[in-house]
Amino acid sequence: MSNITAGMVKELRERTGSGMMECKKALTDTQGDLEAAVELMRKAGLAKADKKSGRTAAEGCVCVKTSADSKRAAIVEVNSETDFVAKGDAFIDFANLVAQAALDSNASNLEELLAVQVSSGETIEEIRRAMVAKIGENINIRRFESYVAKEGSVATYLHGSRIGVLVELTGGTADLGKDIAMHVAATKPACVDETGVDADLVAKEKAIFVAQAAESGKPANVIEKMVEGRIKKFLGEITLVGQAFVKDPDQTVGKLLGDKGAKVERFVRVEVGEGIEKVESNFAEEVMAQVRGS
Repeated sequence: MSNITAGMVKELRERTGSGMMECKKALTDTQGDLEAAVELMRKAGLAKADKKSGRTAAEGCVCVKTSADSKRAAIVEVNSETDFVAKGDAFIDFANLVAQAALDSNASNLEELLAVQVSSGETIEEIRRAMVAKIGENINIRRFESYVAKEGSVATYLHGSRIGVLVELTGGTADLGKDIAMHVAATKPACVDETGVDADLVAKEKAIFVAQAAESGKPANVIEKMVEGRIKKFLGEITLVGQAFVKDPDQTVGKLLGDKGAKVERFVRVEVGEGIEKVESNFAEEVMAQVRGS
């Protein structure tokens, strides 16, 4: 068996980011072959990463990247299991790398984005799995969107690192675009206008309003007008153009856009962990369980 020196252990630690005892064991198992030890640890690390893939990751960050001409933009949500990891430099750097890859590539779905090769020669997926093995938490690229403006520009807004918005705007100014993106972040509209509202949803709401109005005992023609008013109010609340503008509630977003000769083509709002059912856990108990297990 080859003699395992401190220098070899040190080099392996620098290359893999693993602990001293893990590196020493890998070198022992490979008879001091540094390259074989690197490969062995990589395989072991990826196996650990695969085991963690089923664990809930509901923390993380939203990252946005925009081209210099504001014609293109991308937004990504990258998740971790804990807020502690999400605030770490390594995680934030990774999220920025993913967002840049989404902006620069032609990836149209997550599978294609994960296969994007970055300057280091590694794919996004290879880097993700290596991070899982090193950090010890499940890290997941949950979703992304990339916009390319046909005529206008793409405005963006980030509220901290947890909410991000892209807005494709035709006409108007950069400041208007940012204001609209900020409004979307604050109010969570469902769609741009009435054409984007699901007809079944409107029918369901109308049925509820009709039933409520019928209990008033008013004439049918009065009930019809009451229901029309309720539907109009409902659509105003869920559509971007129908909402009162957050910076000036006396006018709707639709009126603001009209006055500026602008139109919102589409938007996307991404919030960290939205829709993920979090599993409550006791961190102290988990640590003690790990100590007992070791």
